[in-house]
Amino acid sequence: MQRMETAIGNGPQRAHLSCGNQAHAYAAMGKDKDALSKGRQPNLGIVTAYNDMLSAHQPFKTFPDLIKETARDAGATAQVAGGVPAMCDGVTQGQPGMELSLFSRDIIAMSAGVALSHNTFDAAVFLGVCDKIVPGLVMAAATFGHIPAIFLPAGPMTSGLPNDEKAAVRKQFASGECDREALMAAEMASYHGPGTCTFYGTANTNQMLMEFMGLHLPGASFVNPNTPMRDALTRAGTHRVLGLTALGETFTPVSRILDEKAFVNGIVGLMATGGSTNLILHLPAMARAAGIQLMMEDFADISALVPLMTRVYPNGMADVNHFHAAGGLGFLIGDLLAQGLLHEDVTTIMGQGLQRYSQEPVLKNGDIAFRPAATKSLNTKILRPSNDPFQSTGGTRRLIGNLGEGVMKVSAVAEDNRVIEAPVAVFQDQESVKKAFQSGELNRDVIVVVRYQGPSSNGMPELHNLTPSLSVLLDRGYKVALITDGRMSGASGKVPAAIHVTPEAADGGPIAQLRDDDIVRIDAISGDMEIITKGWDDRPIVHPDLSANEWGLGRELFATFRRAAGPATTGGGVAV
Repeated sequence: MQRMETAIGNGPQRAHLSCGNQAHAYAAMGKDKDALSKGRQPNLGIVTAYNDMLSAHQPFKTFPDLIKETARDAGATAQVAGGVPAMCDGVTQGQPGMELSLFSRDIIAMSAGVALSHNTFDAAVFLGVCDKIVPGLVMAAATFGHIPAIFLPAGPMTSGLPNDEKAAVRKQFASGECDREALMAAEMASYHGPGTCTFYGTANTNQMLMEFMGLHLPGASFVNPNTPMRDALTRAGTHRVLGLTALGETFTPVSRILDEKAFVNGIVGLMATGGSTNLILHLPAMARAAGIQLMMEDFADISALVPLMTRVYPNGMADVNHFHAAGGLGFLIGDLLAQGLLHEDVTTIMGQGLQRYSQEPVLKNGDIAFRPAATKSLNTKILRPSNDPFQSTGGTRRLIGNLGEGVMKVSAVAEDNRVIEAPVAVFQDQESVKKAFQSGELNRDVIVVVRYQGPSSNGMPELHNLTPSLSVLLDRGYKVALITDGRMSGASGKVPAAIHVTPEAADGGPIAQLRDDDIVRIDAISGDMEIITKGWDDRPIVHPDLSANEWGLGRELFATFRRAAGPATTGGGVAV
């Protein structure tokens, strides 16, 4: 914060650039050259994650021109400062490319840093939605916290094949009950157009987070792409951030938004909505970039106090479009504020106070206006008030014991599946688990252990590809769980999964000493994760040869990241 305040005191940076510096920056700007060179109006730097392979980011193609036009009409300017990579975990699930996924967050933060390093911008406009993209952009925003910033989302795709029906077809395919053609038809009917996937995974949890932390316009998260409302929100966001610059009406550098209370509010939102466990990795990394230390105890303490208020797939049958229609984030924030479960006294892009986020946008003559959000849920199967929640505590549970420390997303796990004591079956990769399932070796009460999946081993890939097989075992009546030092997708559902286990196997954690048929107990009610078998800690650790997995699909480029990665408890990254 001291560094940010010093940078803020230097004033708008374009004023300190040489004429040569500025000429290079403005050479291709055509009719905006005069406004840029005179420097009397704000210049926005757009950092975009646009690509047309990702449905969530494809709508961003048109955003820069709309932002530039809006800024120009206001007498200001905007430039695309740079692009950041955006990979899709849905495409890389179960594939070698998934091993680049978590580290892409740090690459995104660095890439956005390069974009903003030209120092010619009075504020940053961040265009990103999905899993690692928003966390990486927040890390960059915090690092450049001396200037204002706003996040402009693209919104979810319209509802397609219901998520539970898609999941049912996946289980049928895993059991050999349908062919690949039927599976492909179901997947294409579910993921069918521009926008984020409609389940409440990491991408949509990110969008919730940006509202709870005051970096979106109120109600902006779940408006569909390519609609008049979405375009109006983009224009309104551009006007808003222009007013936050040192040349605007209400100077608000983003470092004054990203304080401790904002991060607490973000965790409250995560717990109240049963959001993605990936955010338990990303929030500590984002906070570190803002000079704040988040501990696993913080997540546990907040989860113990905050009720689960939503049921959105995989925690229920509804998707985010249904959630938005039922009252959405405006209802949630208003209710949580009324119960004293959120900090109201925070700074946001809208001004002072989180109460501004208990509003929702409406179109009036093509422009955005705000009205009070619903104070009563329109569908209590999806959204409930905090005094009548789906459960009295939050959506995740910290686990700790002689096996180390981990976390479980309990919001989608039936209560009678939250405690399991069973022999383990130990694997070093996902394919071995699938082969064991197909051969019938796992037709029993079993805790599947997949180790050497942490940041130092292979970049901590998601293991969501295992969900259909393990779900089938549950449906057959077996007690089943997963333990891993890797990740699960934000779409992980009813299978109890103790994930992010720290210390990881590659660092000599107890998970490396497990052997087949050891007895382990996971209790997501008490928070215990224990090896019951005696003498396990006397065993020597013999690390397997994983060198074959260090090459191909770009993995060799990330060797330095694997060597330098921090533990999952601090975000598993390298950038800060």
